[in-house]
Amino acid sequence: MLKDITIGQYFPAKSPVHSLDPRYKIIIMTIFIVSLFFINHFWPYIFIFAWLFFTIAAAKIPVGMVVKGLKPLRLILIFTFIMNVFFIPGEVIFKLGFLTISREGLTQAIFMAIRLVLLVMGTSLLTLTTSPLALTEGIEKLMSPLKRVGFPAHAIAMMITIALRFIPTLIDEADKIMKAQMARGADFESGNVLNRAKNLVPLLVPLILNALRRAEELATAMESRCYRGDEHRTKLNPLQLTGKDHLLFAANMIFFILVSATRWMPVPLP
Repeated sequence: MLKDITIGQYFPAKSPVHSLDPRYKIIIMTIFIVSLFFINHFWPYIFIFAWLFFTIAAAKIPVGMVVKGLKPLRLILIFTFIMNVFFIPGEVIFKLGFLTISREGLTQAIFMAIRLVLLVMGTSLLTLTTSPLALTEGIEKLMSPLKRVGFPAHAIAMMITIALRFIPTLIDEADKIMKAQMARGADFESGNVLNRAKNLVPLLVPLILNALRRAEELATAMESRCYRGDEHRTKLNPLQLTGKDHLLFAANMIFFILVSATRWMPVPLP
C-alpha cells in the first residue's frame, strides 16, 4: 500500500503540462481545489473528471499511476462516507433500528467522496508533472512580493518542496523496514486496532531515526556547498512566461470559472 502513494513523486516526460510555467500550475491547482468545494451539484463533477483525465493524457502519465494513489485513501473514504451518511440529519430515506440514513446525509457523503478522490488525483498530478527545482522556484516567485515585508519566501518554498520530496523517500524507508520486521515475525495486519497500533512501534521508531538521519545528511550537504538561501544567487534558467503559458492558463481559468458558476444555477440536488 505504501508504494501506491503518488503525492511527492515526479514523472519525467516531454509534454505541454510538464513545460507549463510552475507558477501557473500552482495557481491552476489552487483554483481547482477551491472549485471542488465550491460546486454544489453533481453534474459539474463530470466535467472536472473529464478535465482531469484529459490533463493526465496530455501529460503522458499512465492513468493507472494516478489512480493507484487512491488506494491508501480507502479507509478515509469509508470513514467519511459513514460519518456523513449516518450523522447528518434530514429527510429520512432508510431506517434500521438506531441507524438512520437521510437524503441530505447521503448527498453530502457522495459529495465528500468525490471531492477527496479529485483532490488526491489533482495534487498528485501537480507533483508528477513538476520537478523539485521548478516547484521551489514557482512557489518562491509567487511569494516574492512578500519579501518587501521581510517574509522568507525562498526558505518557505525550499521547506515545502523538501517536505514534498521526502514523502517518496520515507515511503521507501517504511517499506524496507516493514519487510525487515515481517521477516523477523512482526505482524502488521492481524489483530484488533490496539494490537496493530502496538505493532507499529517497531516500524515508527526506526523510520523516525532514518528521517532525522537523512535530514542531517541533507543539511550537511547543503552547508558543504555553501548554501545561504537566495542571497547573491543567480539562476541558470530563470522562469519566463510565454504565449503558450498565457493561453493554457486562460483556458483553464475560464473552465473553472464556468464550472464554479454552476453553484448559482437553479438545478435541484438529487
